Amino acid sequence: MLRLNSLVLSLFFLTVSFLSLALYALSLILFSSNIKDEQQIEKLYAYECGYSSFSDAREAFDIKFYLVAILFLIFDLEIAFILPFAVTLSALGQIDFFGMAIFLFILTIGFVYEWKKGGLDW
Repeated sequence: MLRLNSLVLSLFFLTVSFLSLALYALSLILFSSNIKDEQQIEKLYAYECGYSSFSDAREAFDIKFYLVAILFLIFDLEIAFILPFAVTLSALGQIDFFGMAIFLFILTIGFVYEWKKGGLDW
């Protein structure tokens, strides 16, 4: 059984390696970048949100960016942990229930912080 698993795994890695190299070689052959005019060069510049970059990437960001990230983490963690907890609630004891209550309390503190800083004002 172990020999069969290692054979399948080896075959998988060989297949993935071959496909990766073949696709890379195909992209080099088909899409060579012979850029000649200025308009094509301008199309290849990095931009974000439809605007060309106009300053250094190391400048300070507004707090709103971080608040949106915190809000995403709060709701993402909440869903990722509450759903399995709700499914197995009948099999869990009081210790597990109070552990989840503490977890939700900590997430609520983060949500209140987000609310006070104005992260929910769209």
